[in-house]
Amino acid sequence: MHAIMVMLYALVAIVALLLIGLILIQPSDSGGMGAACGGSGESAFGGKAGSHLPRATVWMTAVFLVLALLLAVLIGRGVGNETSSLQQAMSQEAPETVAPAETPAPETVPAVPEK
Repeated sequence: MHAIMVMLYALVAIVALLLIGLILIQPSDSGGMGAACGGSGESAFGGKAGSHLPRATVWMTAVFLVLALLLAVLIGRGVGNETSSLQQAMSQEAPETVAPAETPAPETVPAVPEK
């Protein structure tokens, strides 16, 4: 199950980056990031791209939400958190050992010679 968790984390990261890209390339009324980076008022992908970008953004957002919820459910159930036999052996309580007796501290502090 550990491989599935790694794959889901990778998918969430890829979808998040694609979603960021889709949001940044969308045209806005005031120019948005496109105008701030020196872009012109026209769409970079032609006149019909305006109708496809919002739809793709909605789909990518839905995919991101489903993946994030799936990861939350799997993490909540403890999937991928199986302990190995080595970790189980290390977590068992070690037999108590008797600590050596501490030496008592000296009762008087030696005088420091003055200069």
